[in-house]
Amino acid sequence: MTESPRSLAEFEKRYQDMIGFTPPKIGKRLKLSMKVDPKLLGALEDWRMTALTPDALDPKTVQLICFGILLAQTSEAAVNHGKAAVKAGATLEELHATAGIAALFRGLAAFNLAGETLEKIFPEGA
Repeated sequence: MTESPRSLAEFEKRYQDMIGFTPPKIGKRLKLSMKVDPKLLGALEDWRMTALTPDALDPKTVQLICFGILLAQTSEAAVNHGKAAVKAGATLEELHATAGIAALFRGLAAFNLAGETLEKIFPEGA
């Protein structure tokens, strides 16, 4: 694994590079962890980065997978990975198709969340 960043700003930059911003909930976790256990924070964030940047997959594919998994879990974090997928080049159609796959395994709850999520990512509509 890579050496852990030593500052809060360096951890936040990882999210800014991936999504375009540091989500508030993540920002709070980063700040608390920097105070309480920066070594654990570094290990977890390095693991996260290693998993999200595999050599075998391009960033768009990774983010579409994350988006689909989070929709299937009906997690509000789906919007962050949807935005990261768009930043990596994904289209509304690709995100919608991914939502359809998530719905296959989770049902309409995942597809309903996808509607809300895609509206946040593409407020101007299709």
